[in-house]
Amino acid sequence: MECYRLLCVGDPASESTVACQVVHVASHRLDEHWERKKNRHKLVKMDPETRYMSLSVVPGTSTKQLPTPWKFVAAACSDGSVRVFGLLEAARKLVLVAESFHHQRCVLKVEAPERCTATDGALGKSGEISLQRLPVFAALGTPLLTITAHSCGVNSLHIHETQEGQYLVASGSDDGSIHVCLLEVDLGRGEVAAGTCLHLLERVARPCAHAAHVTGIRVLRPDLLLSASVDQRLTLWRRGPDGLDALSTTFFHVPDLAELDCWEVVEASGELRYYCVLCGQGLEMLHGTVPP
Repeated sequence: MECYRLLCVGDPASESTVACQVVHVASHRLDEHWERKKNRHKLVKMDPETRYMSLSVVPGTSTKQLPTPWKFVAAACSDGSVRVFGLLEAARKLVLVAESFHHQRCVLKVEAPERCTATDGALGKSGEISLQRLPVFAALGTPLLTITAHSCGVNSLHIHETQEGQYLVASGSDDGSIHVCLLEVDLGRGEVAAGTCLHLLERVARPCAHAAHVTGIRVLRPDLLLSASVDQRLTLWRRGPDGLDALSTTFFHVPDLAELDCWEVVEASGELRYYCVLCGQGLEMLHGTVPP
């Protein structure tokens, strides 16, 4: 795992009008001890380096009890574990601070809410979505809640906060289906460590939403979401009490789609416009408006 700091500034003299400086901050390998072994070329490596399938920065983590500022990153790993790393930028170190092997299968996706007062994260593996609290310097333990959402691997995941204490968790799967559930976070006595509970309030699903793996999904607002698939279709869905209804479909030109991301921009006219970028074997950006 490598960590870099990017510094972007306006540069009218350059072709892109932006100058970018990339600085290496820190790196980490689970098998660093292997590199220090003598005559390792004569040995058989029984535990090859784990592949990190997905990363998510844990925002809003309180570090008041720590003497120096930390940033935390959650990683979904191919060996069935979920690991949390702490970044000490001043010391230029990435440190493993917590891990869990609860899933016992390759974990494909990990996602942390954009604003998480309880430092909860969603994890996707073979058809299941597990919600876990991400503590500091402790074992992750068992999930707070597990939802069986799909018949096979969860390839895309997004969390959207709707109101205080409630989150929409949208996921897409290898089987082409989409699942959306509404969760409520109950902090008990107001302390994260004192009995945090998650309650499933609502769930809707759309089997066969796409003809191939759903590898990108984003909730635009509580009643609208976008999904993208290896079938090269980008579909806008409306979430209602009776399920998900397709509003429109656009074909894109990026093969083997790997990820989708979206953001909103308020134009000078006051119109709200959404932009989305799709990546795979290439990169494509689309924009448009959505119905009121």
